[in-house]
Amino acid sequence: MSILVPNILERVAAAGRAYEAEQIGSRESLIELGRDLVAALEIPSEFLQRSFWAEPALSAHCKFAVEVKLFQHLRDAGDAGVSPGDLAQKTSVDPILLQRIMRHLIAMKIVSFSNGRFLGTRLSHELAADNYQKSIDFCYDVSRPSFNGFPGYFKKSGYRLPTSPNEGPLQNAHGTNLPFFPWLVATPPHLDEFDNFMSVYRAGKANWFDPGFYPVAERLIDGFDPSCSEALLVDVGGGRGHDVQQFLTQHHSHPGKVVLQDQEPVIAAIKDKEGLPFESQVHDFFKPQPIQSARAYSLHSILHDWNDEDGVRILESLKPALKPGYSRVLLNEIVLSEEKPTIAATSMDMMMLAHLSVRERTEAEWRAIIEKAGLKVLAIYNYPGVAESVIEAEFRERGAANDKANEVPDVM
Repeated sequence: MSILVPNILERVAAAGRAYEAEQIGSRESLIELGRDLVAALEIPSEFLQRSFWAEPALSAHCKFAVEVKLFQHLRDAGDAGVSPGDLAQKTSVDPILLQRIMRHLIAMKIVSFSNGRFLGTRLSHELAADNYQKSIDFCYDVSRPSFNGFPGYFKKSGYRLPTSPNEGPLQNAHGTNLPFFPWLVATPPHLDEFDNFMSVYRAGKANWFDPGFYPVAERLIDGFDPSCSEALLVDVGGGRGHDVQQFLTQHHSHPGKVVLQDQEPVIAAIKDKEGLPFESQVHDFFKPQPIQSARAYSLHSILHDWNDEDGVRILESLKPALKPGYSRVLLNEIVLSEEKPTIAATSMDMMMLAHLSVRERTEAEWRAIIEKAGLKVLAIYNYPGVAESVIEAEFRERGAANDKANEVPDVM
């Protein structure tokens, strides 16, 4: 037996006790330890079977499930389940084909079978929701072909990184010369699928403004000065307001105004603006920031969509609006670890490579971009089990007396 296995089992037991005590991050620790256990025990033939047969077939079966509303039928059947014959009739799928697909879904722990009836699971019931169904479509129809095309694309490019958003794995796989976002706009089903994918990408995870993550009260609300600006928080490139709405729910007694900014088509798509508890404003983050001296400017997963030069340009466009020693810049981004990278972080890095020809960044790379733009990192805040960190930065004039006053140690 591998000497690693007893150690892993001891850690599993400890993480199990932490999970029973509802400690933050214990669920994710158990999942990671499960992967450690598989890696310690799995032999090469099993690795090939799992990686190149079982998991590709599973993703195809999930796409199949979307098309025939399989998970919805299982959800609607509840604890009683549904017989193979009834499920074949409901889905209009050949009974033998259906049984073969269902067996694989059972083996992969997506659904179950008992007393001659198929049963849904907690996971399959949640996957039946419309936003997860469209997310499956996006991942299978858009991302999967790009990933499958990696070997051919990189061989053709001489194993060089793509340098243009017009010529990457996505363009190679889907036969287009459009960058990712314009291509989504030109293929409306995929745009809708991507919007749904982004709506659930972080579902079930702590938000940056939740207790124990970024200290909103201490770092933003305390010290808010309405004589500087009425704005407490400006969400730059914040889409349709998912973040700001949740921020306001969590901090409903906040002082000052909360403002959402994005491009005109996005802001125009927001319904019932008059009744919303935040203001919305059309803004291109490559242009000068119109709201001066706000307490904080939040950019959630913005800079990772752009190369280093464009990232610096975005921050430089924001910098003139910052009041030195007062305004915070909050970058909610993945900070890659060299020693212990997580699947959540590296899989997003692969998504960026496939779709946008850019990358996720290490702490050193983030600091280099921020400092090149003339800002300084104050702290980096993390939360157990959450892929993104909050990088807090500010603009400091040379020789400012408050340089040491605002700086806090990294919260790792």
